[in-house]
Amino acid sequence: MSENCFHCGQIIEKERIAFDEKIFCCNGCKSVYEILNMNDLGNFYELNKSSGIRPNDDNTSQFDYLDTPEVFTKVTDFSEGNTTLVTLKIPVIHCSSCIWLLESLHTLNKNINYSQVNFTRKNVQISFNHNELKLSELAKFLTNLGYKPVINLETADKKEEHFDKTLVIKLAIAGFAFGNGMFFSYPEYAEQVMGTTDFWMEQYKHLFRFIMFLLATPVVFYSASDYFKSAWFGLKNKIVNIDVPIVLGILMLYGRSIYEALTDYGPGYFDTLCGLLFFMLLGKLFQKRTYDALSYDRDYKSFYPIAVTKVDFSGKQQNILLNELNVGDRIMVRNQEIIPVDAILIQGEGNIDNSFITGESASIPKKPGDKIFAGGKQVGSVLELEVIKTVNQSYLTQLWNKEAFKKYETGLDTMTNDISKYFTFIILGITLLAGIYWGQQDFEKMFQVVAAILIVACPCALALSAPFTLGHIMRIMGRNKFYVKDTLTIEKLAKIDTLVFDKTGTITHNKKATIVFEGADLPDFDIKNIKSLLKNSNHPLSKSLYDFLEIEDEYLPVENFLETPGKGYSAIVRGKVYKIGSASFTGQPPRNLETAVHISCDDQYLGKFIFTNEYRANTAGMFSELKDFNLHILSGDNSSEEEYLKNLVPTVEEMRFNQSPEDKLNFIKQLQDKHHKVAMMGDGLNDAGALKQSNVGIAVADDTHSFTPSSDVIMAGEKMNELKKYFDLSKDAVNIVKFTFAISLFYNVIGLSFAVTGHLSPLVAAVLMPISSISVVIFTSLATWIRSAKYFKINK
Repeated sequence: MSENCFHCGQIIEKERIAFDEKIFCCNGCKSVYEILNMNDLGNFYELNKSSGIRPNDDNTSQFDYLDTPEVFTKVTDFSEGNTTLVTLKIPVIHCSSCIWLLESLHTLNKNINYSQVNFTRKNVQISFNHNELKLSELAKFLTNLGYKPVINLETADKKEEHFDKTLVIKLAIAGFAFGNGMFFSYPEYAEQVMGTTDFWMEQYKHLFRFIMFLLATPVVFYSASDYFKSAWFGLKNKIVNIDVPIVLGILMLYGRSIYEALTDYGPGYFDTLCGLLFFMLLGKLFQKRTYDALSYDRDYKSFYPIAVTKVDFSGKQQNILLNELNVGDRIMVRNQEIIPVDAILIQGEGNIDNSFITGESASIPKKPGDKIFAGGKQVGSVLELEVIKTVNQSYLTQLWNKEAFKKYETGLDTMTNDISKYFTFIILGITLLAGIYWGQQDFEKMFQVVAAILIVACPCALALSAPFTLGHIMRIMGRNKFYVKDTLTIEKLAKIDTLVFDKTGTITHNKKATIVFEGADLPDFDIKNIKSLLKNSNHPLSKSLYDFLEIEDEYLPVENFLETPGKGYSAIVRGKVYKIGSASFTGQPPRNLETAVHISCDDQYLGKFIFTNEYRANTAGMFSELKDFNLHILSGDNSSEEEYLKNLVPTVEEMRFNQSPEDKLNFIKQLQDKHHKVAMMGDGLNDAGALKQSNVGIAVADDTHSFTPSSDVIMAGEKMNELKKYFDLSKDAVNIVKFTFAISLFYNVIGLSFAVTGHLSPLVAAVLMPISSISVVIFTSLATWIRSAKYFKINK
């Protein structure tokens, strides 16, 4: 009697190792079992009885080449300080238990920080301490767990994935079998319709039936293999997914057809079965292409037009789109800006915060000549970098969608999950009752009825409605410079009842302001120093002042740059210590209610630049349109413009001034404690905490579009006066999805009614499946286009 290994499930052929009252096929499986149990992960075996490939005992040196510097650099995504990120291809990932185990690696090895599985691409990204755990040791560790990584030049180069032709081949085989099966079954159908018996048909009908059996068999076991795999993996993990009833219908038709052919009872349903699978695969291909068309999560250009400041050798600055950067270009990165591409530091003092990548807040000092990875954030003076690698769009998108910045709030997703959770059991129950009834009334017809029920009830249209509708809305919003992180954000936008606006740089222009200097005339020496210092800051007032100072910028070196959020910043320029910021930051009492930038040099007060803000066009009209929302205004400035704002926004509930970043964040919390759904509009700098805390954080950007992981939306400042349109379109999108849900459920109810009563053949049910999906796509496309055209000019 053969025995199976408790860990990997394979039949034990040679070595038999007994441990803890269980049997293992090798020391590798036994070791993995011990590791799992020592770390309280024994319930892995409840999720999955077969955890992948059998670990090899001879893998001690097969990954040593990964530790050579050239290979290590090519394979890894990021390596800085103690932390390395690597994405490994693991083909044997096949079910939820694989995901669960691979995302629990940090509990198995203390040198692993976190791991994240991409199930679709069969890979896992792992952050680990490379000083304590070599890359080769990590690969061996995964192999011993049963998940051997595939590492080659193709995976290391991370080339764009090509279209998988497997589904097309399966569809082609099913189509070939369907067409030829109909040809060979036609004589019998004609005979039944005519009511006559043909001599030659009687002589060759068994041959024709055998040919139809040969045609149908590869269709069932190859073309339909994905359905079988999905159903099997689901059942192994105690999950009854929607593919279970589909597989039951396929097996029932196939088995019944074989029975009829062997007993000469009839021709069976081989042709119907081939046609059924052909149309099901056609629907599956359509659904796959639909999801691929909605590839907003793979294309950074659909999210945000990240712009960077390119500089030439003469020092001239130019804002260009990130995808226009080429190797060898030089770019400028200011304080608190994200480094968009891998680059070499040419000039400046690098102080790189890699928390967006590694989750660790420690900063890494950099000097000219050092390599800096994309995703790091500069904390300090401006840097000049030379691009050594063009933008890796999927990597930046992954940063924006990283788990640390996600705010989980379920809505339509829960609705879909709840329906799907009980859908299969309801269908199986209906199938059982119908099978019992028709088994007593007409045993032959029972097979058709059961198969028709199992096929027509597939909720493909239901699964398509939400992602397709919301994906369309995301693209339409993106074309109108409102860049949404994910579809869940659209659901949250539809629920917003409270809006909080930052003032400076959000409802006011960054560069359009009247600026007057008050103080003694500044010598050119100080003005040049101040201008060189101003370009290091990302604050809207600093940018405005930089443009206001008409003297030529000599790109003087800035040392010891230090910014205090909400107050100002200081640095040494040509031996002089300058402070730029609020009155208190420069040691001056605030004398008047005004917006001003104060400047001191070596603790000697030089004067202040007084700003008269210019508000964005039609700001009054925007706030008038938003009267149905609870409106609040926060500002880090003083209350000099309070009366003006009250006239500008008569429906405002509260205005607060002199607010620090912490004050803004706490204000958002207070509103949420009162059960408000809050959207925060800010510039993404001092407002980062408030943007992340709010239900929807909207970063408003003008000339440069900063990469802002704390926000859910990045919008162009010029679109501020159309804010109401985006909220209304989000509500319309949710209503379209709900209406599509109703259509899908109505379709299933009607289809089931015909199937249960015996008025629907399996083949017709299979034809209706892709038609229902197509109808949903057509409806959502038309509905979103019509509703979007109401608000925006839609490009055809």
